[in-house]
Amino acid sequence: MKIIVTGSLGNISQPLTDMLIAQGHSVTVISSDPKKKEAIKNLGAIPAIGSMSDVKFLTDSFKGADAVYTMIPLSFTEPDLGAYMRQIAQNYVEAFQEAGTKRVVLLSGWAADLLKDENLEHLFDQLTASVTILRPGAFYTNFYQSMDLIKAKGFMGKFLTLRYSGFWALLTGKTGLLMGNYGGEDRIVFVSPKDIADAVAEELQLMPKEKTIRYVGSQELTCNEAAKIIGTAVGKPWLKWVLLSDKEMLQGLKMAKLPEKLAESLVEMQAAMHSGKTLENFHRSQPKMGKVKLADFAKEFAIAYHKN
Repeated sequence: MKIIVTGSLGNISQPLTDMLIAQGHSVTVISSDPKKKEAIKNLGAIPAIGSMSDVKFLTDSFKGADAVYTMIPLSFTEPDLGAYMRQIAQNYVEAFQEAGTKRVVLLSGWAADLLKDENLEHLFDQLTASVTILRPGAFYTNFYQSMDLIKAKGFMGKFLTLRYSGFWALLTGKTGLLMGNYGGEDRIVFVSPKDIADAVAEELQLMPKEKTIRYVGSQELTCNEAAKIIGTAVGKPWLKWVLLSDKEMLQGLKMAKLPEKLAESLVEMQAAMHSGKTLENFHRSQPKMGKVKLADFAKEFAIAYHKN
């Protein structure tokens, strides 16, 4: 098969590309970074360098493909995250229609259907292509973005912001406290990008007649259980994940000078996770869990943590 992979050489796209090439497929990897061109070639894939805002570039890249894996990259520099993501999604839709794409696998989020303004999945209903929406849980790899803050000391009473689990969280300057408007004993489904890549590779070779939705997870834990696993791996078994109110979270994000609309969207995303509705939807779909446990990832995290 001729398969197009978006997401450059990210945490999902690179293992996915490796997997597809090993299976004998012809793979084109789309990246906005010209510096990734040689690395993509070294994997045995074909690089396509261009912008997601360029519909013609996307159309030309998609033409002749048997299937396309697509994702919408988050940008926290955009004052209106929702408008930005809707525009990228619409660019994809136009390009798919122009290119005559027959099979699309879209990476979404497990809270996507619960958000008032940020659910982009319905835009893909315009397509005549076979479409599968993947809704993964909270990524293991986002713990990397909290690494420096887990190490931080001397900021008592202050808040620092970090991207966490695909959204944002807060960490106090008091070492060993993760904070957000979901946390504590909230039960969350965490997921390894490797397990997501496995699910994408499987779906790309299917052709369901109607739009399908597939939830993807690796392990269900409370936030405090997850924090303890990560904390133990780095020598801080007391690591806790403190639950803030929506109001406290919003205030913290505004203190970090995030645009108001963006801050409100991020609080809404986390509130959906705290409500338990995301977990209810996940269980209702009865998905098969992946293979990678958080303790496995924590070993990799600890190596990187102590190296820096």
